[in-house]
Amino acid sequence: MTETILPPIAMLAELTHRCPLQCAYCSNPVELLKANREMGTQGWLALFEEAADLGVLQVHLSGGEPTLRSDLAELIACLARRGVYTNLITAGVGIAEGRIEAFAAAGLDHVQLSFQGAKPETTEKIGNHRGAHEKKIETARRVREAGLPLTINAPIHRHNMHEVPDFIEMALSLGAERLEIANVQYAGWALLNRDALMPDRESVERQVQIVEEAQERLTGIMTIDFVAPDYFALYPKPCMGGWARDAFMVAPDGRVLPCHAAHTIKSLHFEQFGDWSLADIWRDSPAFNAFRGTGWMAEPCRSCERQEIDWGGCRCQAMAIAGDAAATDPACIKSPLHARMGALIEEAAKTAGSADSFQYRRIGKVVEPAS
Repeated sequence: MTETILPPIAMLAELTHRCPLQCAYCSNPVELLKANREMGTQGWLALFEEAADLGVLQVHLSGGEPTLRSDLAELIACLARRGVYTNLITAGVGIAEGRIEAFAAAGLDHVQLSFQGAKPETTEKIGNHRGAHEKKIETARRVREAGLPLTINAPIHRHNMHEVPDFIEMALSLGAERLEIANVQYAGWALLNRDALMPDRESVERQVQIVEEAQERLTGIMTIDFVAPDYFALYPKPCMGGWARDAFMVAPDGRVLPCHAAHTIKSLHFEQFGDWSLADIWRDSPAFNAFRGTGWMAEPCRSCERQEIDWGGCRCQAMAIAGDAAATDPACIKSPLHARMGALIEEAAKTAGSADSFQYRRIGKVVEPAS
């Protein structure tokens, strides 16, 4: 069956892998790209023009830390001229005075500010950066003074899950319109640190209850989006809305991928923007077409009533746990390897990994973890 290829609506632009923080849960590749491998200003401007021509409506400017790009205001202005919605995803540390205001003047639409903890000591421990929490609070204040909408992003794992109520109160106090409580997804550095980050089942269940109660209580006041942890699920989430279905990402060097962890599927080759046009990559790249739609699916996915709900789940998670990117996502109760997810939870509980056992995110080759 030939899949209908519709234009993409969203793009994640990882402008750089450089970052002042060293978070152990980072989803960037374990082998980070240095600054000399980043695509230049003209390359990004050309890519954004093609993205707008292709139909992209929103671009998430991320990293690493995107504000380390001196050309960020210029990139935002390019997207604003084309009517593309821009969301800046930042750690909020080390942003020079006046830059947030410059981003707003260039046409930035929204800021998503990440906190590693709701308390200063947690933020410092997870990000391995002294004084980070206070700098983030100041960034939130400057964002609101610049008139920009604010989302607080709370990546959740074993070492800060108990702070979920504090995250909620902190987001309210900072005037955020939205709070994203996103349980860590195990890719990149998070996969390397999986045993140290994995929560226990009781804590996850308590977290769900707290979030659901807060969502009801704060209706009309602050939106709370919740990203559940895959390892505790019965059914998988659709990867990026479905592999190459309506979104894609671009790495700092200009490689275009269906999702941020697709590079872990070593059998696939990802084209470089400039060698191929963005439109040709979206339509014709063998990597993009490898798991697009439902035609690639084997059983039990092929006959499953959820096949156009979760689109087979996460291909990178299947690769990491099943060793086969075409396998049913082990997060699914119908996967023959679903029990492996539970076993990994139990293995992590036995090690009871502490923050002292983190392999902090650093540029320099690190051996990839075994599945």
